[in-house]
Amino acid sequence: MKTAGILMPISSLPSPYGIGTFGKAAYRFVDFLKGCGCKIWQVLPLQPTSFGDSPYQSNGAQALNPYFIDLDFLARDGLLLKEEYADLDWGSDPRRVDYGKLYEHRIPVLRKAFARFDREDPHFLLFIREERYREYAIFMALKDFHGGASFETWGDFSRYDREVVDEFVRDHAEDVLFYQFTQFQFLAQWRKLKKYANDRGIEIMGDIPFYVAWDSVETWKYGNALFLLEDDGSPAALAGVPPDAFSATGQLWGNPVYDWEKMKQDEYAWWRRRIEHGLKLYDILRIDHFIGFARYYCIPADGSDARCGEWRRGPGAEVFRGYENSKIVAEDLGVVTDEVRAVVEETGYPGMKILQHAFDGNPHNEHKPSNYRANTVAYTGTHDNETLMSRISGMQDEDRKRMLADLRTECVRAGVPVRGKSDKAICRTIMRLLYASRANTVILPMQDILFMGEEGRMNLPSVVSEGNWSLRFLGKELSSAVQKSLYGLAAESGRK
Repeated sequence: MKTAGILMPISSLPSPYGIGTFGKAAYRFVDFLKGCGCKIWQVLPLQPTSFGDSPYQSNGAQALNPYFIDLDFLARDGLLLKEEYADLDWGSDPRRVDYGKLYEHRIPVLRKAFARFDREDPHFLLFIREERYREYAIFMALKDFHGGASFETWGDFSRYDREVVDEFVRDHAEDVLFYQFTQFQFLAQWRKLKKYANDRGIEIMGDIPFYVAWDSVETWKYGNALFLLEDDGSPAALAGVPPDAFSATGQLWGNPVYDWEKMKQDEYAWWRRRIEHGLKLYDILRIDHFIGFARYYCIPADGSDARCGEWRRGPGAEVFRGYENSKIVAEDLGVVTDEVRAVVEETGYPGMKILQHAFDGNPHNEHKPSNYRANTVAYTGTHDNETLMSRISGMQDEDRKRMLADLRTECVRAGVPVRGKSDKAICRTIMRLLYASRANTVILPMQDILFMGEEGRMNLPSVVSEGNWSLRFLGKELSSAVQKSLYGLAAESGRK
């Protein structure tokens, strides 16, 4: 079945409290999707953000972002009073997340909810008995105890020692329990929202980042059992990518690199637990930077930028044995080699194509719709791309002529009419071409649907900026006119 969906991060949903949540606006967005004829809601990773506010730099690989817990729903459940959060300063711009304000206010408000919570709730008691999210809760309690500092500065706690940690937990049991409470509440609200979506024929596509942040519970607890570290616990190598279209010096992400040889000894058990967790949390699981399973870029820890790195062989499709029939999407973008293609082919997962990258005059360009396979998830762009409108409007004359010639050729092949020459008309044609393609699944980022320019960019790779990851949408933008337009595309392309 051919389907269509929309990329809308939870953080970008409308909300009066600084960031999108699992509240009423999320349910309205599900209704909006249904009215658009869409069957997929793609979100960005739901993990807590750390350095640079990126959901791909989390301090817990399986942890869940407490910022997404809806405060109005907590008030409805008797855990908060409206005056305890409604008048706090959540930021002055409804178009942007102010992560500084969230960091200042959100956790104190959630602690008030925890103070009123019934600790004898049988579901919560089971949650605690099963030690759900306990490692993350201990890590965060320790981080609070050390003023938010990175774990390598924690003295006696800087390396995981069960005896030392157990003593800390006995002395700070309330703080550990609080962070488990945030995970419990997150899951309670998320499951209700997901059921609401599923009952209306909407599947949710989630996202697993390939790496974890250096300052994470995984690096702290597992150390050189999972990562390439020096004897003193410092990183021996860091992750990134070589020079590319985004950066002349490459991207030095700073994540610790996996020790795949050690992981192989227990048949990649840690990674497989991540996959299992993701498949339970979402209907469809997108795995970011999938090319890292074929080969990964390794940069010396003392390198000044990514130019001094080298490619090394990854574990291949072996990690995914037993998951061949799971609903997994391989984000196989970047430097795609034959070995990368072989791993994707072996798993059988659909890869990704980006229509923005199609119009370069090369008839063999794999991002051209005429070269798509059916087993593909195709986008106008992802969270890392500029918006479609920004790309079209910013083209130089020669590039624009080449793009238009390519676009016309692709449209003729697909039977799509080319109407109008304005930037907006070209964007509409490109979206219609995407829908008409043979890709089984097509996804539009919300900012492309709204024809937003540079102000609609979600992330500029290789740059740490207050603008990254902060984009939000306004309730009035999810209009019936937009629904009608997308429903028409879905109907004419057989995707509704």
